[in-house]
Amino acid sequence: MPKTSDHPRGVAPEASAPATPPAHGAQQAPASAAAPAPLAVVGLGPGDASLLTPQALAALEAADVVVGYTLYVRLIPEEVLQGKTVLSTGMMAEMQRCEAAIDSALAGRPTAVVCSGDPGIYAMAGLVFELLEERGLAETLPVTVVPGIPAVCGAAALLGAPLMHDFACVSLSDLLTPWEVIERRAGKALEADFVLVLYNPRSKRRDWQLGAVMDRAKAILPPATPVGVVHDAYRPGQAVFCRTLSTFDPAEVDMLSIVVIGNSATRLVGGRMVTPRGYMEKYR
Repeated sequence: MPKTSDHPRGVAPEASAPATPPAHGAQQAPASAAAPAPLAVVGLGPGDASLLTPQALAALEAADVVVGYTLYVRLIPEEVLQGKTVLSTGMMAEMQRCEAAIDSALAGRPTAVVCSGDPGIYAMAGLVFELLEERGLAETLPVTVVPGIPAVCGAAALLGAPLMHDFACVSLSDLLTPWEVIERRAGKALEADFVLVLYNPRSKRRDWQLGAVMDRAKAILPPATPVGVVHDAYRPGQAVFCRTLSTFDPAEVDMLSIVVIGNSATRLVGGRMVTPRGYMEKYR
């Protein structure tokens, strides 16, 4: 269950805990007689406050309740959370967070669910809609998805211009998707010569999957193919570096990293990773 924050930023106390989620397929009445309030699923961008979009900032300011993973809530400027109720959880509590946000909006309190990056990319927007569908509320509760700068775009900007041509994103987390599916998708992307962006590339528990994908890349691409890594983009621990397929070490990567494997045309230009779009070949 999400906990109510008593952070010294003027966060108001929550009056009651969120309701227990209903059984699958069950219909659930609104949590109170109040008219439902808007629910916003808000992308915070890569992490730095300067990259929070004006629309996202406005959605946060309009909310009475902010719900999110504790690490992401901490990315919100302190002044924005003044006077708001904050419901936060640690990892592995996505369902509880989204249920709490829905219940809050049903109780008549404008609510924002916050996500890093963009809420529609490996984040909470889809889960919110699925829960509303399960509870028979898909046409009852007003929901707005507020886009944020995706982590992949922040990483690409720091690396140079690696995504100028076709690319694919694959998450290596097998928590919700079987490894066989992930491996097949990554392999097909490499075979099709996409630039391949890897989310959630490695953790303490998952320490071999990234190596398996890199082995597949080595079987397809030249050894000198650039591989870019961005760790903690636009946050205090930021690190950005480029390797090649032959020099890349998975041990340099963790869950807060994004890995970008170039395609057959990707090269380094002044130390920056560039995948040509084709302008020079066509117009020179």
